[in-house]
Formats: sequence, structure tokens, C-alpha cells
Amino acid sequence: MKGWFSIDFTLKDLATVYLTQGIGSRSPRFDGNFLPILTAQEVIQQLKPPGLWLNIQHDQFFSQHNLSMRNYVLSTSRSVPVSYISSPEVNFLRSIVTRFNRTRTKLVFRFLARNIVEPSRSQTYDSLSKNLAFIKTFASGILVPKAYIYPVTPENYVQPYSSIVSDAHKIGLEVYASDFVNDQPLSYNYSYDPIEETLHYIDNGVFSVDGLLTDFPITQSEAIDCFAHVGKNNSRQVKFLVISYNGASGDYPSCTDKAYTKAIQDGADVIDCPVQMSKDGVPFCFQSINLMEASNIAQSEFRNRTTTILELRPGPAIFSFSLTWSEVQSLTPQISNPYQAFSLYRNPANRMEGKFVSLSDFLALARNTSLSGVLLRIENATYLAENQGLSVTDAVLDVLSKAGYNNLTTMKVMIQSTNSSVLTKIKGHGNYELVYEVDENIRDAANSTVEDIKSFANSVAVTKMSVLPTNSLYLTMQTNTVAKLQAYKLPVYVQLFSNEFVSQAWDFFSDATVEINSFVTGAGVDGVITDFPRTAATYKTSFSSPHGLRCK
Repeated sequence: MKGWFSIDFTLKDLATVYLTQGIGSRSPRFDGNFLPILTAQEVIQQLKPPGLWLNIQHDQFFSQHNLSMRNYVLSTSRSVPVSYISSPEVNFLRSIVTRFNRTRTKLVFRFLARNIVEPSRSQTYDSLSKNLAFIKTFASGILVPKAYIYPVTPENYVQPYSSIVSDAHKIGLEVYASDFVNDQPLSYNYSYDPIEETLHYIDNGVFSVDGLLTDFPITQSEAIDCFAHVGKNNSRQVKFLVISYNGASGDYPSCTDKAYTKAIQDGADVIDCPVQMSKDGVPFCFQSINLMEASNIAQSEFRNRTTTILELRPGPAIFSFSLTWSEVQSLTPQISNPYQAFSLYRNPANRMEGKFVSLSDFLALARNTSLSGVLLRIENATYLAENQGLSVTDAVLDVLSKAGYNNLTTMKVMIQSTNSSVLTKIKGHGNYELVYEVDENIRDAANSTVEDIKSFANSVAVTKMSVLPTNSLYLTMQTNTVAKLQAYKLPVYVQLFSNEFVSQAWDFFSDATVEINSFVTGAGVDGVITDFPRTAATYKTSFSSPHGLRCK
């Protein structure tokens, strides 16, 4: 191996070396900011941490160069309080076991990848994991990669948990799990939610590890302090609406029965239907007027129906009004992958699951559920009426009336549009909440503008950038948007919240829950629109602190 090794330099030499992230998925903002290499003593003096964990990774290598890590550890422990000492080398830990009081300093054997050979025993770490009684002779605990506990298939799916935690606990060994990072693809089972992953290790109803080694301590801290062992009957629930975006479209193809059922199961308050019109006048749910966006139509018998209508979108498309409803029903859904440019894909096992639903089917699905409402999005109404002879607003009102939704008191009906004329036309036709969508980023609004909005809408949907704008993916100052609209008694819903870490500002530590908390508790928004409603609903029903992320 070639490189620069610490043994080739003195500490004085390294005083001119500064630290960098060195990980492409993280911000380079702090690289070259004169962050020095610190000794253990300097960490204690400057940061005053509640505890110090020393990890001795290469004792045998240093010994070959006449450097004693044993002497270093013994010397350091006399000048600073050391809570934990870990090493992947058996002989190193055995050489110091008699020098430490286990009640004050715990020795932890660190397991590396299963196929790697431990240098002092010439056994693989996998083999050693089956002989925990031997580990107990010189260690108080084990530190294992998280995959030792929940194995993951090559296809990136979690398998049932192993027995290593219970086996270790039975003989008195503590278990610490490592390799928790937020900005790398998680197993598809976790839907890009690092809180969901963490809870598998600390709140699964069977066992809990004793500690977590993480690059993003805020996530594991909030999981432990705010979410673990808190049921849905928690009395201090955060008050805001969880509104789906094309159903649970982060887990299933958009606007399918599977996506809507998942959103309901995940605890969404409101599920949404972007209403499109078929050639024969049937309103149905689909994420766009262009059927090429989330179906296999480009590979189907209807692929020759491509047209270009610049009034609707640039470039060729196959529009919803080019197919009858029965033809639409024959299409196979395709899961959306909005961040595939970053090699982040949504659950491929579900990529073609479900079937498209008509508006009538959608409303029937929503009845007699835990939902508090439905949201219908209407766009392109003027074009459809003038050029295709299809009145989407009339069709929506007719289906709502036939389904008995026009005067419901038990379920809220929300109708959203970027076109004020749509909302004006619907006003007075039922007890509906009319949501005006502002499709550009704003920082404030003139009083006269807000008064005009209030004349045709009951609430407003805005972008995340309209509330907490960013510059180079870092947050700047909060805008006046929420305060201004709420001052006029207009609830504010914000979109779009996704779990993929590349969708979030650096300030949120690649954690969707931190982002949601910042908008709900920090900015005071009234609802979030999300393609992963489970994450927002878990925050709403399980989050046990009314004051930020300081829960206990």
C-alpha cells in the first residue's frame, strides 16, 4: 500500500496539516478552514465532551515500527478520562485488560468485515463472532457493523435479525452497532429514513443495542430521546397536516391503489389526487397530464400517440386525453426516481406495483379510513375546456357529489390549483377548502395580493424555498411568507418533502425528520406535502417533545 502514514511525521509536522471531509456526498464548505488534527488531550480541553472513546485500530502495525499503542493508551488514561477503548485486535485488548477498572473504562472488541482475518488469532471475524465467550474474557462489549445484526442482501434488502445481540447479552457483553451514515443509500426497507433504520436497532420489541456509532449523532440522539418507545397515543403530538404527494409515491408508483393504501397505512392525514381527464371524459389520478412520466406507455401499443403541445409542456408527450379510461387502465405503472442522477433509486421491488385509479375509485378508497381529508389537484383546466371540450372542474364536482363528498362534515375535501379561476368556479359548490398553489419561490407578499388570494382561497401551498430559502444548499434567513399568510388566517402547506438526502439543505444533516421539524416547529407551517408520508406521520404521532429536538 502506498500513501502518507502517521509514523512518517512528527506531531509538529502535522500541525500544518488541516482536515477535510473527503466524502463526496458531504459539503466541502469546511475544508481548508484550518481545522487541525487534535490529540486526545486537546479534544478534552477544547470540547469538554461527556466521555471519550479511544479506538486503537492498528496496534500490530505500530508495533512493527517500535511504537507502543499500549503505552500510549496507559499514558493517555492517566491524563484524561477514557470511557471506552476499542480495538479489532485481540492481543492488544488482552495486553491492557488488567490495567483498567471495567466500571470506569470499558474495553470493546471491534469486529471488522466478516471475511477479514484478525491478525493476532488468524481467524476471520465471522469465526470470532461465534465464540463470544472467548471475547468476554478480555472485553466488556463488542462493536459490530450493523449488518452483523440485520444482514442485507446484495439487492439492498434487510433480512431478519441475527442472534448476535441476544447471544452477547446472555453472557454479559454489551453490544454497540456501527456504520450509521445518513448520506449513503440505506436499505430499501427504510425508505431513505435514517430514524426508521435506527429504531430497528433500539425499539424492535425484542432487543436493543447498547450504543450506536454514527457519523450523524443528531439522528441517533433524536431516535433515542424522541421516538423510541413512544406510542401513537402520545399526548404531545405535533399539530400539522401530513398530506401525501401522489400517495406514498416514495414507496410505490405514483397515484396507484398501492401508493394510496400505503399512505393511509403510514398515517397520512390527507391523500391527494392530481386529476387528469381521459379521452372519454373520465377523471382519474395521475401525477402529470403526460402519461409518459410514470407508466410504460412509451413501450405500449399507444406509443404512436405522441404529440407536442407547447401550451402544456415543451417536447413530445402522450397526453391523458389521448387515451380512453379503459386504455389508461391497461398501462403498467412505473415508480418515479426523481434523484436517479445521484444513483438514488426507489424500491425496485415495487417499481411496477399497483393499478391506476379513477377519481371515483380514489374517493371510495378514502371513505371509512383514518384519513381526515382528501386533496384534489386541478391543472390545465382552461386548455382542456377550450381545446378538448373537457371540463375537469365540472367532472370533479360531479364525482364529488355522486360520492357524497359535497357536504361531508366528517372528512375535509381540499381542492388545489395554481389557477385562481378554477378555485373561483368551484367556490360555492360545496363545503370545500380551496388551496391556492403558488408555483414560484416567494419571500413575502403585498397586503393587497394576500387579500386577493383570500377572496378565492382558504389556504395556500408554497415551496420550501418560499419559507426557508437556501444559498449553495445552506439555509439563509427565514422569509416572511408564513407569517404574512397566517396573519390573514390562511393556513400554509409546504411542498415537497422527500427522504432522499440530496433533496435537503446541508443544515438538516441528511435527515428528513430534522428538515420537517425545522419547518413545523421552527417556521410554524400548517402542513407538509410529502411523497414519504410515514416519516412525517411518525414525527407527528411519536415525537415526544414540544420544543425542538431536545426531548429528554
